[in-house]
Amino acid sequence: MIDLRSDTVTRPTPAMLQAMMQAQTGDDVFKEDPTINLLEAKCAALFNMEAALFCSSGTQTNQIAIKCHTRPGDEVICEAEAHIYQYEAGGIAFNSGASVRLLPGDRGRINAAQVKAAINPDDVHKPPSRLVCIENTSNRGGGSCYHFEELEKIQSVCKEHQLALHLDGARLFNAIVAKNEAPAQYGKLFNSISICFSKSLGCPVGSILLGTREFINQARRVRKILGGGMRQAGYLAAAAIYALDHHVERLATDHRHAQMIAEALEASRWVQTVLPVATNIIIFETKAITAKELVGKLKAQGILCNAISADRIRFVLHLDISPQMAATVIKTIQSL
Repeated sequence: MIDLRSDTVTRPTPAMLQAMMQAQTGDDVFKEDPTINLLEAKCAALFNMEAALFCSSGTQTNQIAIKCHTRPGDEVICEAEAHIYQYEAGGIAFNSGASVRLLPGDRGRINAAQVKAAINPDDVHKPPSRLVCIENTSNRGGGSCYHFEELEKIQSVCKEHQLALHLDGARLFNAIVAKNEAPAQYGKLFNSISICFSKSLGCPVGSILLGTREFINQARRVRKILGGGMRQAGYLAAAAIYALDHHVERLATDHRHAQMIAEALEASRWVQTVLPVATNIIIFETKAITAKELVGKLKAQGILCNAISADRIRFVLHLDISPQMAATVIKTIQSL
């Protein structure tokens, strides 16, 4: 099977497994796992931020960040299709007691003018605006990337109005590679950053949360409250270190495969539209056939994918998709 359902389906490469098996471990709750300590220091240095915290998932790092930045009754500003709202099980309400101001975006992206207009006045009838969350790349936006200049404008609005700015960077390295950017650029803008290792970087488990030392100390306490304290998890951290050293530049291959497959889709009679492809995600709209029916037809041809609505399908490229597999997907699309 060629699995395009998500970049979370990857398995560790033999070299990554070897690195995991050689990891030194200790008790991370006591801050004594040397491999986790190394990963946290490596990530903090990469983004030029003070400290980092290794967690089990991107949902956990996002929810910890929101909890640290807000108090019950505060309001979080984000795009309407944002992962923190759509796919984290109501965690903002459950964990932080915060409300959410949803903004309509351009393929998952909002702008500084929208953020400024969404900030509540100092009025007892309104929840205090406290936090802005950005998702880069945007999952529901088809892997779209922000223009860095717009992020700088959003940060200026946040500073002017004393709002915290958090980045859900689950696939941030896809954006960095696609836009030829540097991690330290993001470290300058955001109060906190969440990055997944288990998506496009090909690790089995794990995400990192970045911020100031004070923020990460608070985050470590919240992680414990949420049951996220880990013990000998250095084996997982070793996979993340390997991915940072070997799996970042190769993301350009996934982006190239996505572009090639998108071109085949655009030429297909059963495709209505294809969202512009910026990184490793393809979202397209079907015609004369439902998304569910098309998923079934593709599965019968050995290709797995997900319907994300009645007429929309998502493909996600990743390191387990070889050039030969990408070519097979294109031939299958052309034959249907």
